[in-house]
Amino acid sequence: MNTFLIVLEALNVGFLQTLKLFAVTLIGAIPLGLIISFGSMSKFKPLSVLVKTFVWIIRGTPLMLQLLIVYYFPGLVLNNPIWGSGESGRFIAASIAFILNYACYFSEIFRGGIQGVPVGQKEAGQVLGLSKSQIFFKITLLQMIKRIVPPMSNEIITLVKDTSLSRIIALQEVIWAGQSFMKGAQGISGQIWPLFFTGIYYLLFSGILTIIFNKLEKKLSYFKT
Repeated sequence: MNTFLIVLEALNVGFLQTLKLFAVTLIGAIPLGLIISFGSMSKFKPLSVLVKTFVWIIRGTPLMLQLLIVYYFPGLVLNNPIWGSGESGRFIAASIAFILNYACYFSEIFRGGIQGVPVGQKEAGQVLGLSKSQIFFKITLLQMIKRIVPPMSNEIITLVKDTSLSRIIALQEVIWAGQSFMKGAQGISGQIWPLFFTGIYYLLFSGILTIIFNKLEKKLSYFKT
């Protein structure tokens, strides 16, 4: 029983780190993704090409590789280890890598949602004398949200599981905590069951998010397009 409590406490601490990374990623990636989507749709060709190239690179390379580059590149290549070796430095590096990665994925979802709104509705807004910002917030944005909820929910649930990749730079999230009892931690070693137990955390968290998104879709069902 004592062993179980030790493991549970360690997993809870690791899961709090997972939750922090998840929350910070969403807070940073959603607005950044919207900005990137505007850049990719820009009529200024050099800007749109630059943004689309950046999105292509980020979406076309593994998140694990991006984590390694963000964390190790400043120290190994630039001789400027800006992150340091502490847990806070690893968390900042992981957050930056996750925000950039998911912002690029979100940007494509936003772009599809914005471009999916019928042009006629935007033209109707212009006829009524609405400004571009009014058309976006009062017409385009509301319909875009309805369209992007299903793909966004999939990406956000994927983010829950992707946070486990941060252990590649030794961020002590829930998987790291579970795996540590195989190698030896707090007087416990050779135990694999804590690693499998971490799956319960992901299942519960993903289940809660699924319920939330299902309810959100129902509330937005009044937008029929």
